Amino acid sequence: MSDLETNLNKVREQLQQACIASHRDANQITLLAVSKTRSAAEIEEMYNLGQTDFGENYLQEALEKKQALTNLDINWHFIGAIQSRKCADIAQNFTWVHSVDRLKVAEKLSQNASRNIHICIQVNIDNELSKSGVHTNELTSLIKAAMALPYIRVRGLMVIPSPEHVAHSPNAFERANNLLEQLNSEIPELNLDTLSMGMSNDMGEAVAAGSTCLRIGTALFGPRPQKEKS
Repeated sequence: MSDLETNLNKVREQLQQACIASHRDANQITLLAVSKTRSAAEIEEMYNLGQTDFGENYLQEALEKKQALTNLDINWHFIGAIQSRKCADIAQNFTWVHSVDRLKVAEKLSQNASRNIHICIQVNIDNELSKSGVHTNELTSLIKAAMALPYIRVRGLMVIPSPEHVAHSPNAFERANNLLEQLNSEIPELNLDTLSMGMSNDMGEAVAAGSTCLRIGTALFGPRPQKEKS
């Protein structure tokens, strides 16, 4: 058994145990393998083990790997910071975009799309100066504007909490879940169903708080090698 297979089995077991503890169905949670800085060969091996959803942060690197893996039916997610000039390539190559944080990005994705793009709005849940994401008081207006755009399907929220969020009550994951419920109550036609939150070190807390998409990198692939952003 390879290291990747061992890691994948371990993460799947951790997810199953977290779901049992939280009385949830593991089949309702997407395991998103964060494959930034990883090789096409590693992605292919993980795909052959049954992993179909992969998340990329760096556009040029992602496009090169996508080209190398055109024979695989991979569901590609873009989860990194988005520059407006890169929206055309993102719209044409990814079915999910988790990091939409302003209307200009949603508009450019829409303008360059030829099929539906599922998006999550990135929320700066802890109001950190160093983090991207819309502030909660601006969220409703952004969602209403984005949902009116052709090809854009607003599915939910994405959060990257501060490291100290678990010390807060309620923690950032619980606040994100409450925010999603509030939005669905205020705008019933939205029917938001996605909470992209939780990584290798806080998977259990995220599942307990209602995550539907876990972004897992290190626990699947091992420590990430250093690589320049592109």
